[in-house]
Amino acid sequence: MDLDLLQSTLDAEGQPAYRARQAWAWQARGVRDWDAMSDLPEALRERLSDAVPFSTLTLEHEATSQDGTVKALFRTHDGRPVEAVLMRYKDGRHSLCVSSQSGCPLTCTFCATGAMKFGRNLTAWEIVDQALHFRRMSKVDHCVFMGMGEPMMNLDHVLAACRRLPDLGITNRRTAISTVGWLPGIDALAEQDMPLRLALSLHAPDEDLRSRIMPVNERWPMEDVLAACERYYEAKRRMIFIEYVMLGGVNDRYEQALALTKLLDRKKFKVNLIPYNPTDSIYDGSTREAIGAFKAVLDKAGFNATVRLTRGRDIDAACGQLAAKALAG
Repeated sequence: MDLDLLQSTLDAEGQPAYRARQAWAWQARGVRDWDAMSDLPEALRERLSDAVPFSTLTLEHEATSQDGTVKALFRTHDGRPVEAVLMRYKDGRHSLCVSSQSGCPLTCTFCATGAMKFGRNLTAWEIVDQALHFRRMSKVDHCVFMGMGEPMMNLDHVLAACRRLPDLGITNRRTAISTVGWLPGIDALAEQDMPLRLALSLHAPDEDLRSRIMPVNERWPMEDVLAACERYYEAKRRMIFIEYVMLGGVNDRYEQALALTKLLDRKKFKVNLIPYNPTDSIYDGSTREAIGAFKAVLDKAGFNATVRLTRGRDIDAACGQLAAKALAG
């Protein structure tokens, strides 16, 4: 819901200030329409239903994976595609993966979103409405900005959305903002008062390979980006997640794992190894054995390293697969 439009509509009606807080409290609890907001006068609810759309997004398609993951494809008011994902885990977590842009302008070579035509930045309310859609079907308690787009290129709206997420049950400490290395955004995030987590998509242990995989490295070299991450750590004292997608024969060799241990400070960085999920790119995923051997090198060096669970691959909802492609489900 566009809360700015809601506020201006209520102001025009001469309504007291607390009406907007009431309406938002109902939204955050996951109600599905204006009629459910029982402490708003019925006549006001009717007028608001005409003047203020309940969501800034229109659901176009929804698919459910065999593992319980749900992917939603939305359209904005101007027809831009947006995808978001709800991941349910056996330990009880209900984690959201939300988008900050429609498409992405940064063209990482392994990512399906990068092959899309870039649309535009999303507003704070379009980001929040992705989360509210899933809040209406279940509890939510974690959020990652790892869907479509580069969050640091839309940081003001991302941060505005993050200030609303705790009302839905997602604290700032359980919210992670991922970046491919948009350096000014990392420094700006370090200055914020919210204890958000930072995740860096690294995917290579050296500049040349990273530039081939991720063209953004030509603009913001890895050395400079890691220095910004160090500054973030000094400001926040919060461990930074390193996202490392495992590409068969490209970045998964023993010597590359060893180089990664020398590149990163194990006290400041946690490494998430991500099995590659099929897209139409030039890559194949690393074998299970190669991923295990890579992790063993990190473990021996004392790193906190994990292999990420793959969720929603059968509905193109896994990491790197979001491309506004509707599947039956």
